[in-house]
Amino acid sequence: MSPQAVAWLRFAAAVGAGAVAAFGQAPYDQPLLLLLGLVVAITLFQHSARPWQAVAIGWGFAFGYFLHGLMWLVSPFMVDPERYAWMAPFALVGMCGGLALFWAAAFGLSRWVSDRIWPLIFFLSAAEILRGYLFSGFPWGMFSQSLIDVWPGQGLAYVGPYGMTMTFTAGAAVFTRPPHPVFTNRFAALLARLAVVVALTVPFAAAPSAVTEHSVRLIQPNAAQKDKWDPLKISDFYERQLAYTSAPPLIEGAAPDLILWAETAIPWPLDLAGGALSQISFAAGGTPVFLGIQRRGGMQYYNSSVLVGSSGDVLQTYDKHHLVPFGEYIPFGNFMTHFGIRSFAAQLGNGYSSGIGPALVDMGALGMALPLICYEAVFARDVNAAPERPAFLMQLTNDAWFGKGQGPLQHLAQARMRAIEQGLPMARVANTGVSAMIDPKGRLTDSIALNTAGFLDAALPEALAPTPYSRFGELPFLAVLLIGLVSALLLRRRKLTFDPRGSQR
Repeated sequence: MSPQAVAWLRFAAAVGAGAVAAFGQAPYDQPLLLLLGLVVAITLFQHSARPWQAVAIGWGFAFGYFLHGLMWLVSPFMVDPERYAWMAPFALVGMCGGLALFWAAAFGLSRWVSDRIWPLIFFLSAAEILRGYLFSGFPWGMFSQSLIDVWPGQGLAYVGPYGMTMTFTAGAAVFTRPPHPVFTNRFAALLARLAVVVALTVPFAAAPSAVTEHSVRLIQPNAAQKDKWDPLKISDFYERQLAYTSAPPLIEGAAPDLILWAETAIPWPLDLAGGALSQISFAAGGTPVFLGIQRRGGMQYYNSSVLVGSSGDVLQTYDKHHLVPFGEYIPFGNFMTHFGIRSFAAQLGNGYSSGIGPALVDMGALGMALPLICYEAVFARDVNAAPERPAFLMQLTNDAWFGKGQGPLQHLAQARMRAIEQGLPMARVANTGVSAMIDPKGRLTDSIALNTAGFLDAALPEALAPTPYSRFGELPFLAVLLIGLVSALLLRRRKLTFDPRGSQR
């Protein structure tokens, strides 16, 4: 077989390994398959003689991984398929190909510094944190996202999502490092590999979390995105939410202390919603309601949420600050007004404007809460940026954009990650699901199934003590990453200074 044919075969194997690795994410939740795919990719990396060959392996592995794991990206284009369906394959392939460049660089740089495996652990971790920050960031589908149902997932409370991604990558390296010929080292390597398999197999189990005396009602109307703004169906969804709001308590003798409606739960902007808010307040019987709504301020629009009091008055307002690029705004749109291009400027009403940042909402007896609107729950750093530690987290989202399975379930997994990282419960309400109460260990204590309409009254779990990650954020991870990258670069310098026999050039 020619060298070119071998190279293409390895590239195809890398793409296939990436596709297999994506089975680690929801809805499959098989971290062992993620491990298997990563082990294959690292093995192919070992057989890459040149940096450009390693780049091809890294890009192929990432492309297969993201292509399978982000298939839900086509869903927004299918809301109005006659106009936008043709864009879907280009958007999916372009997005996955762009994300794959981060891993391609990691594989290439690792091979450039050394033919050893361990530098790849640090370069791949560096690529992941860059993916999570650059161009507003897209940390969706990290390796750590697949760990929430097994014991290693609890490590999120200590080292966060990037630290656990580094740990998982190191675990995969255990399977690819050739064992030492001495029997005892072979036995130690076998034990290490067995420990990794067991850790990724045994489900996390612990005593149920203690609960407070408070409960939260979650309202899930199940409005498909193609129907959500249909003038003929708007009233049906609105009346459904009112009916759920006024329903008797599901917990005998315990009326809910707070009622949550999802992101953009009503079609009217805040300045025109006075009558609706009065109806909602009346249906709630004086119980505070926190709901998603669009807000106008001059020419600017905001994706917001408001706390509605007992008389329909707005007690507090929160504006979403981490917006979806191209979905909620056009990047650099405001900047382009300096060159006469005004059609993309959020400040002129073209897309949403960003809020000022994370903010707490006073929920009275329940304590201070940190609201997260949809996409904001993807970013661990946004939760850590809260002005002070809240009593619980709230996520209001409309996952109807993400399809009927893969996307919403992956978004739920990330909400569970935020709960573990902070040691805080999260009340999550989603238009089409999954609405759920999440305890500080990331477990669902109660939930409404995906793609169903309904409501539930869920007891609010007690918060745990502040976690190491909530106190130190990414600093420990960054310290280890810096040490690893510096060590790798020193290894490169040594490689340039000495020839293979060890004599100085």
